[in-house]
Amino acid sequence: AVGFWQELRAEQSMRSLRRLVKARAWVMRGGREKEVDSEELVPGDVVLLASGDRVPADLRLLSTTELRIEEAALTGESMPADKDAAALDDPELPPADRRNMAYMSTIVVGGRGQGVVTATGLATLMGQIAEDVRSVRMAKTPLQERFERFAKLLGLTVLGLALLVLALGVALGLDAFDLFMTAVAMAVAIIPEGLPVVVTITMAIGVSRMAQHNAVVRKLHAVETLGSTTIICTDKTGTLTRNEMTVQAFYSMARFFDVTGSGYDLRGSFSDRETGRRAEVEPGSDMEMALRAGLLCNESSIGWNEERHVIKGDPTEAALIVAAYKAGLNAEEEHAAWPTKAIIPFESHRGYMASLHKHGGRDIVFLKGGPEKLLDICSMERSQVECGYSEVLAAADRLAAEGLRVLAMGWKELPQDVSVDKLTEELTHGVTFVGLAAIIDPPRAEAAEAIRGCAAAGIRTVMITGDHAVTARAIAAQIGIGGPEPGAMTGREVETMSDEELQRHVEETSVFARVSPRHKLRIAQAYMARGEIVAMTGDGVNDAPALKAAHIGISMGISGTEVAKEASDMVLADDNFSSIFRAVEQGRIVFENIRKVTLYLLGGGVGILLTILGTMVLGMPLPLNATQIIWLNFVTSALQDMSLAFERGEPGTLKQPPRRPDEGILTSGLLRRIVLVGLTLSAGTLYLFHCSLASGSDLEHARTLALTSLVSFQFFQLFNSRSLRQSVFTMNHLHNPLLFGAVFLALLAQLSALYVPQVAWLIRTVPLPARELAVCLGLAFSVLVVVELDKLVMRAGARVPGSAGGAV
Repeated sequence: AVGFWQELRAEQSMRSLRRLVKARAWVMRGGREKEVDSEELVPGDVVLLASGDRVPADLRLLSTTELRIEEAALTGESMPADKDAAALDDPELPPADRRNMAYMSTIVVGGRGQGVVTATGLATLMGQIAEDVRSVRMAKTPLQERFERFAKLLGLTVLGLALLVLALGVALGLDAFDLFMTAVAMAVAIIPEGLPVVVTITMAIGVSRMAQHNAVVRKLHAVETLGSTTIICTDKTGTLTRNEMTVQAFYSMARFFDVTGSGYDLRGSFSDRETGRRAEVEPGSDMEMALRAGLLCNESSIGWNEERHVIKGDPTEAALIVAAYKAGLNAEEEHAAWPTKAIIPFESHRGYMASLHKHGGRDIVFLKGGPEKLLDICSMERSQVECGYSEVLAAADRLAAEGLRVLAMGWKELPQDVSVDKLTEELTHGVTFVGLAAIIDPPRAEAAEAIRGCAAAGIRTVMITGDHAVTARAIAAQIGIGGPEPGAMTGREVETMSDEELQRHVEETSVFARVSPRHKLRIAQAYMARGEIVAMTGDGVNDAPALKAAHIGISMGISGTEVAKEASDMVLADDNFSSIFRAVEQGRIVFENIRKVTLYLLGGGVGILLTILGTMVLGMPLPLNATQIIWLNFVTSALQDMSLAFERGEPGTLKQPPRRPDEGILTSGLLRRIVLVGLTLSAGTLYLFHCSLASGSDLEHARTLALTSLVSFQFFQLFNSRSLRQSVFTMNHLHNPLLFGAVFLALLAQLSALYVPQVAWLIRTVPLPARELAVCLGLAFSVLVVVELDKLVMRAGARVPGSAGGAV
């Protein structure tokens, strides 16, 4: 039922896609504008687009007026895309670069346009993603694969042992019915049938702990899978970065300046990059005019909401406003002193935006735009410092190489009699260049630390983004992805490679830029084909196929689309990469706890098996009847194993490398531990059973002593199982108070089996004197000594390179 419910939730991504598709659209039909349901659109319809509209189908744009479309959910671009109707020379451009196309479910954030429908429904780019989601086969998780191998091996082993006990018993002439019941009870005792329940509870506890670190798990298996992850493929914008554009550097008066502060916080300052000294912006300087141009030639604004700054409009323009505040300019005062008369919006063919202002009886126009376009109309003779065209372009290239988006600023005084209609004609020459603003979406401070932590844990981080390669590489180098010069590959390069070639190249590539939805899916599959355990992050509709295909899909809770969330296994409530890193530790703790429970249960089961086989070989009666075996299974399993699910984890969990994909539930070291525990339990029990029979006690008394001995052994083995390597004498047992509660309940249950007549009659036990109880507990302490010696050997082996053994 649980599995079915999880699968149902995962497939709801298709319904989310259909909800996105359903929209209303304005079309031209019969020479008139008409509103229709988007489902009624057909190829050839002419659709009208306006600011705020959701694009209802894939469109080839026919005309545009300052049209800008937010495509982040589809292409991964952090900035709105400027659109125009001009034909493109290259038909193989990725969606992010097709300026004359508008795609279904993207959002118009500015301007107007008209486009002819080229595709609807599943024929659209969005529909192709839906088909990819439907066709992707979900990979089995490492835990599922391990338990499949473990269950098959354990099942065959128990069946063989049960047959061995039957054959041996028949050969020794034992009663066939009692022998059959004992063999069945022994099989029940050995098979840890409570393990699936404990595994579920262990993962549920991991879910709760992860939620405290802003990682909301939608599917239980994701908890353990994250702990096995070897590759994390992550988005850049919002996950590794703050998703808040920031002016990080400035170039003016032939000098470079660094700008402190991040995001839309108005606090910060300028410093000279060469001297490192704080720089004051002097009134009337080129630098002040550049900052004023960024502030006034601007259609965005910054407000205050719930104790944080929020922006209205374009994030890049908001970054320029913040930079002006850091230099001491005030938006209200500047707008009052320089009232706006007219605005020329940005158009790609012009390459700049301009605004006309009245100041001191003069008409002043401010401009901002791309360096090449703006410098073509600029005079390089400036009021304070003269420099050449090539010098400014070199400065722009230097800033761009740092992964910064560069904007140039200029101004020009106009004659009083120039009309607004003639404004663009005046801006073809004679503009004074005053500065360059270099803008970046700053990386999260905690992301770099988390990436270093992942590296220490043996997990490789790979960036997959829709941004340009230069920007992506710069951000990657800043936060430690791929070293100081990370290897990069573009979506176009991915497109030209076969699957085999891509699998070879992904090993040395840490940054994938300008990728399309299909590229992201292929990259994930390439890593998986190399045997990696892949965690894939994403927030957009375009990420859904890759999220579903990866071993674990991680979507963004704040910026993520509903489609991405439904296709994912885990949602980051804070969109923060560091939350993944914190969740990795919990994932590893979950698997370690599952191993501890398995070790505890199988150790006891092997002890029972060896005890039964030992009595057969030695010619003694069976030490336990079938009811007592079931009772022992209940006391030691149902009441105690659950407490191990609440372990907090051992020191150095994140310093261990990820488990190999082919590594089983039990390593060779743990198998050795199980055998040692089983031998210790059986040896002690057989000794007490033999001594009791030799002293003249009846069989019922001897069996009671054997049962109590095995229960006592498991009390101590429970504390042994709290850690696979750490000494039981150095652990703080108060960290898991449930352990003492479980032992107390198990002790009460066993005492009731000895001293409550009704229970004793059912289990066929007799009361034991206090002396014999003390002997059982004293002998059971030996398992602590044996396991401590084995832990000492395991710790020593862990320090020897290449000492890891195989596993099942």
